Amino acid sequence: MDIAYIKTPIGVIEFVGDGESITKLDLFEDKTYFENENLPQYILDCKKQLLQYFSGKRKTFDLKLKPKGTDFQLKVWNELLKIPYGETVSYSDIAKNIGKPKASRAVGSAVNKNPIFIIIPCHRVIGKNGSLVGFAYGLDKKEYLLNLEK
Repeated sequence: MDIAYIKTPIGVIEFVGDGESITKLDLFEDKTYFENENLPQYILDCKKQLLQYFSGKRKTFDLKLKPKGTDFQLKVWNELLKIPYGETVSYSDIAKNIGKPKASRAVGSAVNKNPIFIIIPCHRVIGKNGSLVGFAYGLDKKEYLLNLEK
């Protein structure tokens, strides 16, 4: 398992990989960490691309991802990858797009369990009425990410 960290405007992001793919991103308000000097290339690429994203220079990610979840969760997360930079969709839009139009709540649960936030852009999913709802790291972080993409 490979682990690395970057300091961002929303906190310290920890990213975890399995030797070839990113498997998890996590966010900490304040975390003391020691930087590993011998990081594999895929981790260095993730670090670089996240820093470019936060500086406004990157709108899409080109990384190998391997989130762990149920078949339903993976289907939802794959749908999240289709949401363009700077755009938002509702939970019901996602439910319709995956062929489960009555599964908005289940979609919400899957979005909330997304292990690779930002790269799999769960922050781009909002309430049907346009309200900011449901972000595991707090609505202030979701609002920051959406404003960054405007």
